[in-house]
Amino acid sequence: MRAVDLSSVTWRKSSRSNQDGGECLEVADGLPLVPVRDSKNPTGPALLFAATAWSAFIDKVKKNA
Repeated sequence: MRAVDLSSVTWRKSSRSNQDGGECLEVADGLPLVPVRDSKNPTGPALLFAATAWSAFIDKVKKNA
């Protein structure tokens, strides 16, 4: 698997993230693969999900919230 350059993407924090700075998830929108990372480790690894899989996951989370 080859590396994906995420240095120029715009990250946003999840609306469900803790406002005290802990437990924050960041995601970058508008890409064929959706990168997700821990905001406390911005230079660390990101998980990549197919946009369709990420959308299905978010829909399921919203239904169970």
